[in-house]
Amino acid sequence: MDESMGVSHQGRHIQAGEYATKTLGAKYTCPMHPEIQSGQPGTCPKCGMALEQINSFGDSENSEFKDMSRRFWIGLGLTIPILITTLPEYIPIAQLKFFLTEKWVPWAQFAFATPVVFWAGFAFFERAWLSLVNKSLNMFTLIALGTGLAYFYSVVALFFPHLFPESYRLAHGVLGMYFEPAAVITVLVLLGQVLELKARSNTSQAIKSLLNLAPKTARVVRNGSEIDIALAEIKVGEILRVRPGEKIPVDGNVTDGNTSIDESLMTGEPIPVEKTKGDKVIGGTVNQNGTLLMEAKRVGSETLLAQIVHMVSEAQRSRAPIQKLADLVASYFVPSVIFISFVTFATWYFFGPAPSLAYGIVNAVSVLIIACPCALGLATPMSIMVGIGKGAQSGVLIKNAEALESFGKVDTLVVDKTGTLTEGKPKLQKVISVSGRAEDEILAIAASLEKGSAHPLSVAIVDAAGSKKLTVIACEQFESLTGLGIVGNVDKMSAAVGNLKLLVHLKISSNLQKASAVADDLRKSGSTAMFVAINGEVAGVVAVNDPIKESTIEAIALLHKDNVQIVMLTGDNSITANAVAQQLNIDRVIADVLPQQKADIIKQLQSEKRFVAMAGDGVNDAPALTQAQVGIAMGTGTDVAMESAGVTLMKGDLRGIVRARALSRATIRNIRQNLFFAFFYNALGVPIAAG
Repeated sequence: MDESMGVSHQGRHIQAGEYATKTLGAKYTCPMHPEIQSGQPGTCPKCGMALEQINSFGDSENSEFKDMSRRFWIGLGLTIPILITTLPEYIPIAQLKFFLTEKWVPWAQFAFATPVVFWAGFAFFERAWLSLVNKSLNMFTLIALGTGLAYFYSVVALFFPHLFPESYRLAHGVLGMYFEPAAVITVLVLLGQVLELKARSNTSQAIKSLLNLAPKTARVVRNGSEIDIALAEIKVGEILRVRPGEKIPVDGNVTDGNTSIDESLMTGEPIPVEKTKGDKVIGGTVNQNGTLLMEAKRVGSETLLAQIVHMVSEAQRSRAPIQKLADLVASYFVPSVIFISFVTFATWYFFGPAPSLAYGIVNAVSVLIIACPCALGLATPMSIMVGIGKGAQSGVLIKNAEALESFGKVDTLVVDKTGTLTEGKPKLQKVISVSGRAEDEILAIAASLEKGSAHPLSVAIVDAAGSKKLTVIACEQFESLTGLGIVGNVDKMSAAVGNLKLLVHLKISSNLQKASAVADDLRKSGSTAMFVAINGEVAGVVAVNDPIKESTIEAIALLHKDNVQIVMLTGDNSITANAVAQQLNIDRVIADVLPQQKADIIKQLQSEKRFVAMAGDGVNDAPALTQAQVGIAMGTGTDVAMESAGVTLMKGDLRGIVRARALSRATIRNIRQNLFFAFFYNALGVPIAAG
């Protein structure tokens, strides 16, 4: 036994342990109790269910399903002769006398029922014993009690009939035998187990389809020659060739070639994406019409596909808040059923008609058998697994069940502007001088400063200077002031690029009034305007425009139709923010927000009794994403944002929010239906079984 994980082979006790490893591999867990973790197959010590494999690479054989199927079919074959001997009105015993006299029928039933109960149904007794050892009564406790009681009563009646008084005998003076219900119940429960294992296997189809995205081999270029190697042998930095129609093996960058790549199975976007030298490619996507050379950047469990598989698998095992109701009921359910069974037996035995003992046993066993605690326990996790799997297949990654359940309750969506509503790939629109300096000089100095920043607006300025072939000088004493801008020395000149707050902070007022008027005009068109200060005066204004995503207008219209209020939360100027909000019909704008203020604004909205979802893509959005009831990260954004969010939209398309809300509501509706029918079945079945 591996003492650190507390695991053992199938059928033995498996301790609950924390799933500490972050690497993908063969792990097993209980669908009803995800805290139970093991490195090997086995059964859950709490509910007795077979553990199922998670993070499985390839089509591993379901040994539990195979074993239960074999036991079911053999048990069924042995039970059919027992059924034949108990149906004289359809198959008269006289017709069987050639093979078997009526006196020997009970002995034949005993011979056939014994292997059914103790071999085919052995797992039920084993799990029932573990439930007693672990003080966690479950469905198998009831099954073992019911079938065991029926079987052993029949054995005593068969071997020691003189122990029973006449009042216990049936009309013809014979004792009732219950080998038939013991065998039939065992076979029916086995059938239920087979169907359940099959259904649970089907819920992991989303994981399997994601795993199948990855190719089995890749063509690597080594020492001037090309060879095919297994995916696991690829190393970071190696050059791979991908031919038309082949799948990209791992994450990396294109080093040579032009093509279009179908990323639909990863992002949900059906339009192929053009790729050229320097572009990123994702493992598992399909190269369509060109040959590529690419450098491997992420391999094994570091690839985006592997991380998605891990994320979806973990999410499928998480527990939704609605599960607490089922857990509470289930904790009292089995003891209550056992109590009801004893009351049923006592009532029939003391107050029922003759033969009272027979009636008492039959009805008590019926109560034990008909009760189904697993119907309550599985109502939530089965729906969660399917819902999260469906989301992954449509490009919506849901980190946990709580996020899935909460999504349908959202009435306020807070969105960042850059990279969320817009493409996040701004381009320089204009450079306007207010000081007499040449526009190219202002742009070159601004680019020299911005070269030290990775912000999308900075990239736009640097790219524009590069396209004009302007000289970009190394910046000295560079400093980034959060929420304000950047400062430094360029060619022995002090320079600054940022917003009005930066100029106030630096106490720069020369040309400020004229520059502010120019900036306001630019912002009215939706552009982001930044001031460029050189040697203590405002030299000019640079305007950068970030196009609105094509999908944003449709997404906001759909969310409005669904009664969701949209709030834009941005650090941009209010004039620019309002111009964008007007185009998109956004309900409320909160502009000029510093990064550290975003989470406080989320808290303020929550204090107004709003159920808030926050959508963002940057590092500065992470605190707000964590604070919101549902955090939504753009898949095109930063890793920090995705780690902080409960939901990730792989394509960064806000229409994914609409899909996620529909998925959330459908899943919760299905959970409630499951719980209702589980309660209804047990509430109706137990009294009927009690007679």
